[in-house]
Parts: sequence; structure tokens; C-alpha cells
Amino acid sequence: MSDARIGSEKLIKLTDAAGRKVRQLMVRDGVENGALRVKIVGGGCAGLEYKMDFDKNPPTPKDILIETAGTRVLVDVKSALYVSGSQVDFVDKMIGGGFKIHNPNATATCSCGESFSV
Repeated sequence: MSDARIGSEKLIKLTDAAGRKVRQLMVRDGVENGALRVKIVGGGCAGLEYKMDFDKNPPTPKDILIETAGTRVLVDVKSALYVSGSQVDFVDKMIGGGFKIHNPNATATCSCGESFSV
């Protein structure tokens, strides 16, 4: 992963619970040597939407690599503008559980927490 810029947890941080869950899912999906890609795209009821997926491809020069909670995270430079200072948590509950992103840049969020505006 040498083509990526190196970032810090000041950009985005995973809690220990989120890191454990991401690593567990990566093993399940056979991409344990990959990275979690966090991306912001237009859409959702609030205007911008979070997308998270596993990336087993080498990063590009437009990627920022962050090592957090034992996990590699990739954020492209455009998405970095929107997620700076964010924390990703994982809540293990039947109702209301899953990954939760706490983004200090969001001025409004939808009720499901998957989209936001700045």
C-alpha cells in the first residue's frame, strides 16, 4: 500500500469495537489483507451519503491510508474533506445496531444516520 498518502486518526478513527467487526467481516469475505474504504457520495435524504466497502486493490495516489484499531482504512482525498475528525463505531444490538459514524462536520443528518449534509 505504498502509493497512498499516510494519514492519522485525526482524519477518521475506528473504535475498538468497529475495528474488531471490520476485521471479522474481512476474514469472512476473504479480504483480510485489504482495507476498509470509506467514501462520501451524493444522495440520501440529507444530500450526502456514507459508503463503506472492502478494497483488496492497491491504493492510488488519491487515497489516504489510516491505520486505526488494527485496521487499514482508505479515504479518497475528496471524501476526506467531509469525514475529517469522524469516528466509526459498531453497536452490537438487534435493533439500532450496526456501524455508526459520528461526524463533527455534519450540520444535519437523516433519521437512519446514513446520510448527512454539511
